[in-house]
Amino acid sequence: MTITTSKLEAKSRTSSGKGPARQTRFAGLVPGVVYGKHLDKPFSIALDGKALRAAIATPKKLNTVLGLMVDGTEHMVMLKDYQLEPMTKELLHADFIAVKENEQVKVKIPLVLVGKAVGTLEGGILSQMRRELEVWALPGAIPLNIEVDVTPLKIATALHINDIKLPTGITVKAHTNFTIAVVTAPEVEKVAEPVAAAAGAAPAAGAAAAPGAAGAAPAAGDKKAEAAKAPAKK
Repeated sequence: MTITTSKLEAKSRTSSGKGPARQTRFAGLVPGVVYGKHLDKPFSIALDGKALRAAIATPKKLNTVLGLMVDGTEHMVMLKDYQLEPMTKELLHADFIAVKENEQVKVKIPLVLVGKAVGTLEGGILSQMRRELEVWALPGAIPLNIEVDVTPLKIATALHINDIKLPTGITVKAHTNFTIAVVTAPEVEKVAEPVAAAAGAAPAAGAAAAPGAAGAAPAAGDKKAEAAKAPAKK
């Protein structure tokens, strides 16, 4: 299998550490290191930061296989990690892993939900719980993304990693059957309680007036009681 690689030039560095790395940056280059289980030992390199950004400016981004040319020798590598300056976002360091055509490499693949979940047609809410999946794949068979069909999902049901069909040659070594997507029931809005009658509103028909209320006419029985208490006229 012939693997298409993005070409990148670099030169070897004979020394490592903070001091030499600082000198490399002062010269306008980015310090880096290449490692891999089939290499005798890791080796240090220096390369152009803009050239690296251009090399991985492909649809696969960090999963792009690179043909790294170092002092006349080409190495098949992938960008494994990098460090940026927090403020300027300038590339400060790059780590590459050497790969082989017939050996799987661990990569993270974006998960893309496709289809229309039947639960959403009933008012349910579809939520994607995981955006990427860590898998093992051959360098030449790394997919751009993994599509996950959510059509069968009903309300209160979920889709797990064991439920999806992975592309040929892709292996997942996770021990947990984690959730990828779920459809939840819509939230029921609470009905507002009736607003209490405003203060000073007229009482309902037949309701007794509050004791001591200003302007309230006394009842007939109250008039007789007041008359009995009043002093007799002479």
